[in-house]
Amino acid sequence: MKNEKKLHKEAMTVLKQTSRTFYIPITFLEPTLKKTVASAYLCMRAIDEMEDHESLDGETKQHLLRSTSSLLQHPFDEEAFHQLVHPYKDLLPDVSLRLGDWIALCPTEIAPRVKDYTSTMAKGMADWTEKEWNIQDKDDLDDYTYYVAGLVGEMLSDIWEWRDGTKTDRQLAVAYGRGLQTVNILRNQQEDLERGVSFIPEGWSTDDLFEYTEHNLALADEYIKDINSRSINMFCKIPLALAKKTLKALKNGREKMSRTEVEKTIEEIKEESL
Repeated sequence: MKNEKKLHKEAMTVLKQTSRTFYIPITFLEPTLKKTVASAYLCMRAIDEMEDHESLDGETKQHLLRSTSSLLQHPFDEEAFHQLVHPYKDLLPDVSLRLGDWIALCPTEIAPRVKDYTSTMAKGMADWTEKEWNIQDKDDLDDYTYYVAGLVGEMLSDIWEWRDGTKTDRQLAVAYGRGLQTVNILRNQQEDLERGVSFIPEGWSTDDLFEYTEHNLALADEYIKDINSRSINMFCKIPLALAKKTLKALKNGREKMSRTEVEKTIEEIKEESL
């Protein structure tokens, strides 16, 4: 295994490149949680990049996702994973190709749970890829957002409880992830339509999706109320605050928050948490 210190540094670099939304709050966690949440997030990001990849066809995505899901159900076979992704090494980003590194970085006591959640997510993503993301109604939207984001909330709840005994409501944890995801769906709906995909149920207006999103973000507020740990609370509050303000910007006809607004929001939460 690579030097753990070096691997942790590389993980944080990759994390910063793939998601500033989560990179910033992760840096506020205490060292063990910082390493755990970073590795867990990168595991899930690794398979997310497979599902979202613009140059891979549906059958290839299903093959990669289902095979990865299967590999994650056993002691991780780095060589088998390498053989699986090798034909696509020039297409897939480093975060996907280095899944084995992110698993290795995760503390051994919680790594099996992280692998379980990532395996479940990969299978769910494969199923939705096979269905060509054909979302007909609210149940479909609930199912899709569960696999791509609700599972993140559940996994984080397991990590909090493992680390310091923090207990949270799992349904509210799912809503937390779901709310963040549907803000992204609202933000990217034009881009998604251009590639022939819509995550908005048949017959729904944009207002219906705003209502669905606001309902889940309200449940996310309830989720955070159970968290007394200062660093975990701050970690959860930052993406939620950014999601709410992005939603407000979208309602006002803007595509996203400005960098200044993002930085100001983060500073406000840091001051509240002191």
